[in-house]
Amino acid sequence: MPLPDNAQFNRALCDFLARATTPFHAVQVMAERLAAAGFRALREDQAWRLEPGGKYYLTRNGSSIIAFNLGSAAGPEQGMRMVGAHTDSPCLMVKPQPEKLRQGYFQLGVEVYGGVLLNPWFDRDLSLAGRVTYADGGGAMRSALVDFRRAIATIPSLAIHLDREVNQNRSINPQTDILPVLTQLQGDKAPDFRELLAERLRAEHPGIDVARVLDYELCFYDTQPAAELGLEGGFIAGARLDNLLSCFTGLEALLAAGGEQSALLVCNDHEEVGSLSAAGAQGPFLSSVLRRISGDETAYAGLTDRSMMISADNAHGIHPNYADRHDDNHGPRLNAGPVIKINANQRYATNSQTAGLYRLLAREEEVPVQAFVVRTDMACGSTIGPITAGGTGIRTLDIGVPTFGMHSIRELAGSRDAWDLSRVLRRFYDVDGPLFPA
Repeated sequence: MPLPDNAQFNRALCDFLARATTPFHAVQVMAERLAAAGFRALREDQAWRLEPGGKYYLTRNGSSIIAFNLGSAAGPEQGMRMVGAHTDSPCLMVKPQPEKLRQGYFQLGVEVYGGVLLNPWFDRDLSLAGRVTYADGGGAMRSALVDFRRAIATIPSLAIHLDREVNQNRSINPQTDILPVLTQLQGDKAPDFRELLAERLRAEHPGIDVARVLDYELCFYDTQPAAELGLEGGFIAGARLDNLLSCFTGLEALLAAGGEQSALLVCNDHEEVGSLSAAGAQGPFLSSVLRRISGDETAYAGLTDRSMMISADNAHGIHPNYADRHDDNHGPRLNAGPVIKINANQRYATNSQTAGLYRLLAREEEVPVQAFVVRTDMACGSTIGPITAGGTGIRTLDIGVPTFGMHSIRELAGSRDAWDLSRVLRRFYDVDGPLFPA
């Protein structure tokens, strides 16, 4: 299946972002795409019967997903071409006992997930989505996804008249200042939030038997859809570009690959909080799948030695108002190509071999390449790249689309870069022969 053109790609990306409001919804949408393309679902608790040329996918926790094909011409023992990304984004998550009734307004207590840029969350039209675990009428425990799909809350700003120094010295207390307002009530009793969830579940999934809600994992999100903008449509603005843009880019590349080489896409949850979880990159999900594909430890060692991972996670574009936050020679520009991310202290896993291979592939696709190195006097972030490389021994490249406003409720990327990255990833999936010299 060929890749769509740039305009079609961006329209599909915006549609994906609209549907993938949480990691659970992102995985659900990706699984639907894979199944429609002929990938067969696997379960970790069952025996696998894998065949040359076969296409498969499996999920863990409903929030991480691995999809792979066993090459029709080259089996996994000859090396797998792998792309990794993450499904989670910084957000506000609802606390277990969240109900607040203050000054007649019904609010929900929230916990900050990841490194959230809090200022942009004020005065937004917010909705709520995630996974709900409930008991049915027979007492059995079940789970279902929920998404209110409309604006049900907002976090109002405090007027400047009541905080005259706000533009000079504003600080946000995450415990007291960012509680969303859902409605105004008469009386002194707040609604039962779990019952509100039960009603929404019944409305969204007609026919299911919800006796009571047991627990939930719910995120607030901005209802404003992703969109192209700029005088010439040069930008894409939207929520969760970090890192659903990379999930979508890797998925499109895998679906467009020829299938002759063994290829894999992994999208992990919990990267924004360190990746240490059953579904995170620091957990056993990927290594467990690769071991089952290999069949034994000797074959697994050969697979990892001959494979390569491209860890795709957004990069910091050089901001025209804050250009001094970048190294003079390493300020990536939007729409000037994907960015190889390099750090001598191994906060990124790129080395000269993996960067060199990517540069060759990009040249073949006529895609420009940029490089990012953090200022030497600033701390450097990290990705699933070093975690995957350290846990599996697989050569890894860190790369990403340059972005403004990373970890904001609405981020900004160039309208060409994701498509360019997907083209190179598709070529990477189809590389014939050994990836590296013996």
